[in-house]
Amino acid sequence: MSHPHPELSPPPPLPEGGLRVTPLGGLGEIGRNMTVFEYGGRLLIVDCGVLFPEEEQPGIDLILPDFSSIRDRLDDIEGIVLTHGHEDHIGGVPFLLREKPDIPLIGSKLTLALIEAKLQEHRIRPYTLEVVEGHRERIGPFDCEFVAVNHSIPDALAVAIRTPAGMVVHTGDFKMDQLPLDSRLTDLHAFARLSEEGIDLLLSDSTNAEVPGFVPPEREISNVLRQVFAGARKRIIVASFASHVHRIQQILDAAHEYGRRVAFVGRSMVRNMGIARDLGYLKVPPGLVVDVKTLDDLPDSEVVLVCTGSQGEPMAALSRMANRDHQIRIVQGDTVILASSLIPGNENAVYRVINGLTRWGANVIHKGNAKVHVSGHASAGELLYFYNICRPKNLMPVHGEWRHLRANAELGALTGVPHDRIVIAEDGVAVDLVEGKAKISGKVQAGYVYVDGLSVGDVGEPALKDRKILGDEGIISVFVVMDSSTGKITGGPHIQARGSGIEDSAFGDVIPRVTEVLERSAQDGVVEPHQLQQLIRRTLGKWVSDTYRRRPMILPVVVEV
Repeated sequence: MSHPHPELSPPPPLPEGGLRVTPLGGLGEIGRNMTVFEYGGRLLIVDCGVLFPEEEQPGIDLILPDFSSIRDRLDDIEGIVLTHGHEDHIGGVPFLLREKPDIPLIGSKLTLALIEAKLQEHRIRPYTLEVVEGHRERIGPFDCEFVAVNHSIPDALAVAIRTPAGMVVHTGDFKMDQLPLDSRLTDLHAFARLSEEGIDLLLSDSTNAEVPGFVPPEREISNVLRQVFAGARKRIIVASFASHVHRIQQILDAAHEYGRRVAFVGRSMVRNMGIARDLGYLKVPPGLVVDVKTLDDLPDSEVVLVCTGSQGEPMAALSRMANRDHQIRIVQGDTVILASSLIPGNENAVYRVINGLTRWGANVIHKGNAKVHVSGHASAGELLYFYNICRPKNLMPVHGEWRHLRANAELGALTGVPHDRIVIAEDGVAVDLVEGKAKISGKVQAGYVYVDGLSVGDVGEPALKDRKILGDEGIISVFVVMDSSTGKITGGPHIQARGSGIEDSAFGDVIPRVTEVLERSAQDGVVEPHQLQQLIRRTLGKWVSDTYRRRPMILPVVVEV
């Protein structure tokens, strides 16, 4: 198995007749999925998603793939193939189209409808090409065939990309539910046909590669939901991903059966479910869905609220309910259902929300105490089955953290893929398919690009480090006025602390030290403000560390008069 080296150099020019595959996101992480394919000087992108921030990234709204390696090649992009409509696969599209709005988007009906609604908010009208399973489309030098796969959102597709260098199959996210709610199976017959033609490189979903066996059918959740609905005496509040149409359908069916009305809460939930209903993917009985404003007229026993926030996102509806910061107030006897999995890294945030809801008297149902979620990703048993059908000549695990990628690679090896033809890469690592062999050729820049409000890419790791220090240790500001000609102090030092836990009065012990250091520097002829600021920072920082064992941010200001 080949794997990247941290000191890889940029890849050389692509050999003539070769195909280059460069993931810019989704490897070593759950989210931010984006892969660039290059052949004959032309580019095809598969997916362009976002990653949601963790606790150590305060103030960040979204994390994007790094477009810097393709920024000067936007005119070479033939199109963006979108495998399905989840945010970790389409959320970055508006930010890429800001740089070149006429890049064509290729995807299924529901996927394109979801991204078009998102782009409308960014005032971008995209060029789109709707495709269906079994469809074959020439996109520049890339001959793309689309294959139906089952996932936790309707209309998901895998894509087989044919070039003279060989055929690459990208699974997107998939599982092999044999009893899907929409009766749309993963098309194993199509994959077997592609296998007969010869799959030169398979990029396969790795998310559940560590989980043995097979994913249970989605419809098994229905009975559990019925039991919860039958036992609930007050309101039922369901938190789910805003694009999980299958799960919302089951909620609607249970609500209809038990005589409850449903209201969607949250802009993205209202928008996406409206799209799914209009396109026929969500079957809504007449009168079942009502506006949230009408709920006050209904008894609690007839109310179901469907909202976002199943991952503990601080600004989502469920988190705000847990914090008493939402118009919907949790009361004793409410039932809350978290109908989703835990994305790695979100555990603390989710349990914080669960504890907050429980504090106000809610009965919280989640994956840990009831079967209210099944995964949308193939487990190890399904992947083994899949590899035996596809028989890829080369394998590149994608979509997962390092442990998932390596577990997926081991599954491929068990089914007969030679170890020297299994490539474990990471974001930015270029993999070249030349003469039927896939190997790592170099690495391009593929760091995190942070979205903070209207700012994209302006916040970097140093700023996040500062925010972390501010959040953990607080800030101490020091204000000094100095005579510019003599270097003598004419005002201050004035010291104030915020968030450090140190009372302002405590600084009386250190002010003489700071004054002494500044006076000594003036005698030595050191009067440059930046140097004085460094002296203040070192003197005060040492005192705080020795006295309180803390390391707050110290912000000295020296004003010359």
